[in-house]
Amino acid sequence: MASSLWRQSFRRLLRNKLAVFGLIVVVIMFLACFLGPLFSPYTNGKINMAMMNKAPSLKHWLGTDGLGRDVLTRVLQAGRISLTVGLASMVLSVAIGTLLGAIAGYYRGIADQIIMRISDLLLTIPHLPLLFIFGALLSEWKVPTGSRMYIVMLMLSIVGWPSLARMIRGQMLSLREREFMQATVVLGLRDRRKLFNHLLPNLIPLLIVIATLNIGGAILSESVLSFFGLGVMPPTPTWGNMIDAANNLIDFQERPWLWIPPGFSIFITVIAINIFGDGLRDVLDPKQKR
Repeated sequence: MASSLWRQSFRRLLRNKLAVFGLIVVVIMFLACFLGPLFSPYTNGKINMAMMNKAPSLKHWLGTDGLGRDVLTRVLQAGRISLTVGLASMVLSVAIGTLLGAIAGYYRGIADQIIMRISDLLLTIPHLPLLFIFGALLSEWKVPTGSRMYIVMLMLSIVGWPSLARMIRGQMLSLREREFMQATVVLGLRDRRKLFNHLLPNLIPLLIVIATLNIGGAILSESVLSFFGLGVMPPTPTWGNMIDAANNLIDFQERPWLWIPPGFSIFITVIAINIFGDGLRDVLDPKQKR
């Protein structure tokens, strides 16, 4: 029965041409960023002052940057980092938010009070200033460049879990009063079995939709942090710090190949993810009108 429902949902998703288009764009972007650099002769990123700031040509399709590096290769390598940070921070925030929300909604009492008060505190603080503070601390503590990517993932998951935990808590409070949960009480099932075999499976469609939509927000947040020099730092490329590298008037007016490709990559990726997420919500959310 469950597999039949998933097949029906998949067929409904395929009928949503806009969502399918968004999915195709996302898949192409992932394949290009993770496989594309393998076929480029410029993956070593060596500085070549003789080729600095060259316009697009047959040899360098998107031109070169201020250090003579191929912009197309850098954009694809930056996409690896930006997409990885967005995906990993989404997984962490969903895992933390689901676990804490499930505990708060199922057990209620003191656990509910502690978890919800912490989430309320984090929700009262605007996310962007909080991320700026965390990023400034990383710079002050001189955190190595190679480690900053993983800390940025953790930062984004910290600000991302509270809203999800509140949503999961609300769903848990509703589900635990349903007839099938009353039957589990009569059968004397353990709490672990109630949670993992009966409650959490009913939240999977909601979690899929939330996870998909959260990836776009995480990519934007990482790009903003990197643009302001508070996220992943050069020489590790991200779409945000590539735009930051072209932050003067000359580059803006005369060298658009330095900032348009990473900016367009952020735009098209986030838009495609959100379009696909909206399509998933229409298919998987039973409260949506079809």
